[in-house]
Amino acid sequence: MDIRHLRYIVAVAECGTFTRAAEQLHMEQPPLSQQVRQLEEELGVRIFERSRRGATLTDAGEQLIAKARDLLAMTQEFHSLAKGLALGERGRLRIGMAGGVTLLPLIPVAIRTFRETWPNVAVTLEETNTPALCESLKTGSVDIAIVRPPAPDPDIILHALMDEPTVIALPKGYGRSDQEGVYLHELRDEPFILFERHLGPGFYDTIISACLQAGFTPRLGQPAPQVAATVPMVAAGMGVTVVPTYLNQIHAEGVTFHHILGPAPRATIAIAKRTEKLEGPVANFEKILRDCCRAYTASQS
Repeated sequence: MDIRHLRYIVAVAECGTFTRAAEQLHMEQPPLSQQVRQLEEELGVRIFERSRRGATLTDAGEQLIAKARDLLAMTQEFHSLAKGLALGERGRLRIGMAGGVTLLPLIPVAIRTFRETWPNVAVTLEETNTPALCESLKTGSVDIAIVRPPAPDPDIILHALMDEPTVIALPKGYGRSDQEGVYLHELRDEPFILFERHLGPGFYDTIISACLQAGFTPRLGQPAPQVAATVPMVAAGMGVTVVPTYLNQIHAEGVTFHHILGPAPRATIAIAKRTEKLEGPVANFEKILRDCCRAYTASQS
């Protein structure tokens, strides 16, 4: 028995005769009758009472036809789901994001655009540090991630999205907190609040290099658990920090943000994925994300 046999018996039940059912199925009547007879013999049950007036369902046939309709509906649903998955219109999308990345305006815009375009795709978000996201990509618990390079695992593929400018965060009331711009070397005597290097070695090293270029080695204070956590620590008066510009949206009481005068570090974000060739919802999201990034970059220039 296969799916076509279910279509045969449902057609006969709906048409009332083998002749009309054969016409509907675009086949000859004798092969249809033979296929249905063979199915009855295989199942060991009579589905139709045959007479000159046509074919009527037996009691067993009525129960089997109801189940056959359910199975055909499930088959149609299966094919529809498979087609939707292939086109990226159905299924799920699990997005990983490095800490604080959601505050970059283009990220929520990309996610909202994707959800509006493909409302039948279930979207889930995970926010953590870059090493943890790379591990989640390897284990398959996220489909794509937005990270701060480099990736700790050489098997993870990275494609840079953009370089975000940075700003200095100072405790409110600090001697230079009324200045619009601040040189890095003016902070040589202040404790720097940075995140643990393994959470984002690329950005960490960029900040250290910028300080060295400004003529000093930063005096490191207490490390933060992630990039965004440095801002409330500055608000607590624990030191100063350098953060991506988009983190100035964190309206922590007691913090002021300032342009960096002179050479300034840049904060790179990138797409991380397991394979170069993406399919379905993941491929669709990557395209939207890249388009939103280009639009955002153009608006900032």
